[in-house]
Amino acid sequence: MKDDRFAKTMDEGRVEIERQKQKPKNRVQAIHSVGDLEVYALAFETAMNIFETSKTFPKEEKYSLTDQIRRASRSVCANLAEGWRKRRYKAVFINKLLDSAQEAAETQTWLQFALQCKYINKELFEELNEKYEHIFAMLNNMEKKADSFCKS
Repeated sequence: MKDDRFAKTMDEGRVEIERQKQKPKNRVQAIHSVGDLEVYALAFETAMNIFETSKTFPKEEKYSLTDQIRRASRSVCANLAEGWRKRRYKAVFINKLLDSAQEAAETQTWLQFALQCKYINKELFEELNEKYEHIFAMLNNMEKKADSFCKS
């Protein structure tokens, strides 16, 4: 049953990756809310993927690994949302981007524990880890271009 959930989760991830590849490149879209940011959409999707996957973790992990990995993955989005609302202040915006990146790094650490404890397989680990590396790259680009996101 665990393998069926992993397969389903991985299939959903592959479908999303293909959907992202099919999006037209170089098309600038207006950003009206944090939900319009590609990085937010990817972080949210990945956090939901982790939530579904963590449902298969053993009960004894409920208040440790399960809780921590869910909290950290969700905090990536939460910090982005806070930063988006505070983008009037460039330093605060950048700080929230850095907080998001730190939560993404923490999530990667919990994923390593889940792999080592054999709660997830290597293929799922690599897929999720790669998504977080992509999230890091997008957050880094946002930091470099903070002036274009911040309003006066």
